[in-house]
Amino acid sequence: MTAPETPANLRDSRRNEKVGHVVSTKMAKTVVVEVTLRTAHPLYRRGMTHHRRFYAHDEQGACQVGDVVRIQETRPLSRLKRWRLLEIVRRAAAAPSAAEIAAALGQGELARDTRKPKPKAAPAAPASEETR
Repeated sequence: MTAPETPANLRDSRRNEKVGHVVSTKMAKTVVVEVTLRTAHPLYRRGMTHHRRFYAHDEQGACQVGDVVRIQETRPLSRLKRWRLLEIVRRAAAAPSAAEIAAALGQGELARDTRKPKPKAAPAAPASEETR
């Protein structure tokens, strides 16, 4: 009896996959993904949360900070990169830029200081000769 051939998609499925959020995209074709790992304490069996950062290869540079992504193990690509980006699960909500806020509110609103002014302290009276 011969062993059946394993399809390519099943061979790749044995590789470890993790889901995390992107914390840095400052390098070319590399993203830093932080994964939250939940483990039990060895003695007390209480749930513990660990955060681990993985360097993943992003060929197109499609990720942004805050995206939730799925990464998969791969051969070593550099000194730290051993993961590659599989898919972007959820995009991060983009914060509006200063130009977009200025267009919506008006430039005067951005320039205006909305903090309460500090009360001015009364000047101290000079010490007179009689009080000495």
